[in-house]
Amino acid sequence: MALHWFDPPVYVKTDQVGMRYGVNHVEGAAEQLLKWPRRGGEKWQAAVELCIAAMEGKTPPKEVRAAFEAAAEEAGMLLPNN
Repeated sequence: MALHWFDPPVYVKTDQVGMRYGVNHVEGAAEQLLKWPRRGGEKWQAAVELCIAAMEGKTPPKEVRAAFEAAAEEAGMLLPNN
């Protein structure tokens, strides 16, 4: 299965102290969403639904990127790009 890429990456916290993860495709966004300790918020739910839609070819990856970034901010997982 081909990955659905987007750019620039969205950087999020990981479960390893001091480590960060740059998410740059829909599949990685979906994987990270399911790992977060704080799930179920409104933006988290929207991001999950858009990930599914993108994997089905119904939504462009750039929309997933925006929703994923918003969900990461809502969950306190978003990190700066630098």
